[in-house]
Amino acid sequence: MEIKFTPSARSMFLDGLLHIKKEDKQAATRFKEKAKKVLSRLIDYPESGKRIQEFPELPFREVIVAPYRFFYRVKEDTIWIVAVWHSAQHPRRSAK
Repeated sequence: MEIKFTPSARSMFLDGLLHIKKEDKQAATRFKEKAKKVLSRLIDYPESGKRIQEFPELPFREVIVAPYRFFYRVKEDTIWIVAVWHSAQHPRRSAK
């Protein structure tokens, strides 16, 4: 099992790191290490993340590395990180 970021999720993660780094370089380093640790646990326990509260019917899960939410999907032998959102962001359903 391996962990990969989609291009957009990688961009979101790096943007978050830059935002934290502007305020505190050491905090950015701590956040990056904590994210690495939390995400690496998914290798042994890929279903350990919770269903996304706003979209429980979707095949995605999330883990939280405060203040960010990492959304992922397990597909075959890969854990795909598909999005990284600040916890202040609120997803909305599209109008049908």
